[in-house]
Amino acid sequence: MGPISPNLEPKRRIYSVSELTHAIRNLLEDEFWDIWVAGEISGTKCAASGHYYFTLKDEEAVLACVCYRSAARLLRFKPQDGIAVLARGRLDVYPPRGAYQLQVEALEPLGYGALQLAFEQLKKRLAAEGLFDPARKRPLPLFPRRIGLVTSPDGAAIRDLVSILCRRLPGIHLRLYPVPVQGEGAASAIAEAIDYFGRSGWPDVLIVGRGGGSPEDLWAFNEELVARAIAACPVPVISAVGHESDFTIADFVADLRAPTPSAAAELVAPERRQLAARVEEARRKLEQALRYRLVRARNEWHRRGIERPAAMLRRAIGRHFERLDELDERLRQAWRRQLEQCRRNHDALEARLRRQDLRLRLGEVRRRLEALRAAMAERARLRLATSRGRLERLAAMLEQLSPLRILERGYAIVHDSAGRIVRNAATVSAGDLLAVRLHRGRLEVLVTQSRPD
Repeated sequence: MGPISPNLEPKRRIYSVSELTHAIRNLLEDEFWDIWVAGEISGTKCAASGHYYFTLKDEEAVLACVCYRSAARLLRFKPQDGIAVLARGRLDVYPPRGAYQLQVEALEPLGYGALQLAFEQLKKRLAAEGLFDPARKRPLPLFPRRIGLVTSPDGAAIRDLVSILCRRLPGIHLRLYPVPVQGEGAASAIAEAIDYFGRSGWPDVLIVGRGGGSPEDLWAFNEELVARAIAACPVPVISAVGHESDFTIADFVADLRAPTPSAAAELVAPERRQLAARVEEARRKLEQALRYRLVRARNEWHRRGIERPAAMLRRAIGRHFERLDELDERLRQAWRRQLEQCRRNHDALEARLRRQDLRLRLGEVRRRLEALRAAMAERARLRLATSRGRLERLAAMLEQLSPLRILERGYAIVHDSAGRIVRNAATVSAGDLLAVRLHRGRLEVLVTQSRPD
């Protein structure tokens, strides 16, 4: 077969590496834009930016994955090596390496609930930090006077807590910090309430809890934010969340876990009748012990034959008691004399105060002020009358000297165009326009002839 003619060769399309990579990227994005992939997580890395990088593998292949920070914040649990998961996302090509990867937007564990897995992860991490160590847990005060409550103001838990606490310890001081106990923002509100009580130093003990519910309802007490707030609180904290079968992270971090809010109230506030019974029992045992020791001491005295020294001691003690009574009577008499003298001094001072009655002195001062005010008013009237008369005289003189009075007798004032008074006919020429002011009105005249004297 002969050579192929150049005109018959197929036309070649040449791609650059970037063009080919972008073309493959577009094909993968169009075909695999929302897929689920099952596999085991391996090689997990969390970058400083908050992005997670890991691979999904099975027996025959591996798939590179990336979970950006915006999606990682919404995951119920964090990626961890060895966990079998379902990953949802879309395929993408990373041009600098020319490798395809799965951009993960959601993770679901295979055979393990997401909430339970997140619970176990956080529990393991906080236990490794020592937040569950029994050595850091503090004992509760035996008789607390002020109790802080962090719960919902509308739930049954607050009613049970208040009812039991007030019944068992009447007069106790309670302070409620109302918070939402489930839903978005509940964890941050609970942590803020715990921090407030810790900074204020007001309560002797703090109860944090709510009534029962589903694991999703109780999840706010499994948040790391709440756990660290309880660990940092300087006040002993009782966790009372849900029912007896419910366990949360807050239960492990708190100084004491109560199975229910009602149980927390009973643990923190011993019943008054029980306290009275314990005090009575202690008093009875102490009385028996003292009686027994007295009997033994008396027998020992008789055994050693010291009845006579004991009698001498009793007489000496009696004499000291007599001396004490005498000193007491002398002291009482001295106090009575001192009190009598103080009473006489008080009566004398009271008499002097009555003679210096401030009401009389104030009345005299008031009368003097009224007289001075009247004198000042009279002088002001005289000054005003004198000034008014002087003003009227000056006004009359000014009226007599006013040039306007001359105009009443038929004289006139002549002004030139510049407003100057004309006193000499030589300063005026024929054709000038003059203004003549009369007693009543003004004239404008045209000079036809000027005749200086």
